[in-house]
Amino acid sequence: MRMQRFVATLLAAVPLLAAEPSHKQYFEHYEGTKTCLQCHEKQAKSFFHSQHYQWRGKTPHLVNSAGKKLGKIDIVNHFCTNPRASWIGITKNSRGETLFQGCSKCHAGFGLLPTEEPTPEQLANMDCLICHAQGYQRDLYPDGKGGWAWKPILWKNQEGLDAVAKRIGLPTRTTCLRCHAGSGGGPNYKRGDLEYALADTHRNFDVPMGSDGANLQCIDCHKGEAHRVRGRGADLAATDDPQRPLSCDDGTCHDRRPHQAEVLNFHTDRVGCPTCHIPTFAKADPTDMVRDWSKPSYNQELDKWSASIELAKEVKPTYAWYNGTTWAQLPGEPVRFLPDGSVGMMLPQGNRKDPKARIYPFKLHRAMLPVLEGKGFLLPIAVEEFFADGNIDKAVRKAAEETYGLQDFQYRWVRTVRYMGIYHEVVPKEKALTCLDCHGPNGRLDWKGLGYHQDPILSRWAKVPSGKK
Repeated sequence: MRMQRFVATLLAAVPLLAAEPSHKQYFEHYEGTKTCLQCHEKQAKSFFHSQHYQWRGKTPHLVNSAGKKLGKIDIVNHFCTNPRASWIGITKNSRGETLFQGCSKCHAGFGLLPTEEPTPEQLANMDCLICHAQGYQRDLYPDGKGGWAWKPILWKNQEGLDAVAKRIGLPTRTTCLRCHAGSGGGPNYKRGDLEYALADTHRNFDVPMGSDGANLQCIDCHKGEAHRVRGRGADLAATDDPQRPLSCDDGTCHDRRPHQAEVLNFHTDRVGCPTCHIPTFAKADPTDMVRDWSKPSYNQELDKWSASIELAKEVKPTYAWYNGTTWAQLPGEPVRFLPDGSVGMMLPQGNRKDPKARIYPFKLHRAMLPVLEGKGFLLPIAVEEFFADGNIDKAVRKAAEETYGLQDFQYRWVRTVRYMGIYHEVVPKEKALTCLDCHGPNGRLDWKGLGYHQDPILSRWAKVPSGKK
């Protein structure tokens, strides 16, 4: 009932996507972002400072950031490692087929790296249509200056471009998933719980987004003010809207005691909602669980090199305490090894004794990444040429020169782990975890790893006087 009331209130307050006004009456011809800026310069400047454009932001939930602004533009990750080394350009295989167009493919700009100041050139670089025009598509073309730029595929068809540019509306699930489901090299490779299937699905796959469920759009939960997006994944450095944190039980749809059974409400004090309500992820497309960059792998059918990747489907999450903050392995700082000898890239903070921590589900992603000998810095990889020639050493050295100015150096490969929060693909209550899934003989929780001597149910049971058991 709470969800139904929320949706009813939302629809009354926000125009339906289908009812968004056409921009037909506002301009005759679309001439790039300058057409949008005639009316929306204020909105453009607010978007300029958002995470979707800057790819960095404030880091109040990163415990070791020292207050610096950080984001994917700064930090080394497991997938394409860092966008700066592979920002824009076309890499082709021996057959002349395009393999890679750069990380800017999922940036809401036409090809320039974002700067700190909103110059006229930077404002003109914003691609408003990629989020706000249904049916809009773009591709990479020479910019006439020896470089590359993203342009609408209809840039030579003014009539067609005008028709698309006037079809303006709020972002839909399809719009958001175009980047968020396709990042990391393949469908659902990166996140694991953001699949293309969510664009049009049913409640058994995801209750909030199912057409026969709440049928929510991404922006219904994540929309903030001034182009700020609410919510933060546990493995993300920045928080776009720190003043308005997002949670399943923040009172918008559910509060901390949503169950009729009090024993379940007791659990919500120490267990996050997704833990019970997302038993598995990667339900439609397999997700990348291991990416070993030290072992190049050649795909003859695609005529393409990649890291050695292990995919998995219907994955059971890894569970850990999480209090909303994260420790990140930052570039330019010596790597810190975990007890098992791996390097923690993104580690959720919290433990059993932390009153703010609850048990949450994670995709535990593993990788092999290069580390600079002597200093212990993580090294990114320039992936664009590697996809064509498979020369991983050249790719490491090129990125190290661009990132740290290094030319003559040695490096070694280390195992890394990255905890990635799981928040989507919520199943109906009938399919949620039951008591024995966690507390049974072969329960899925690692109680000792979570700080308990044994299953806490057994501990409580042992303390009950024998006559009352």
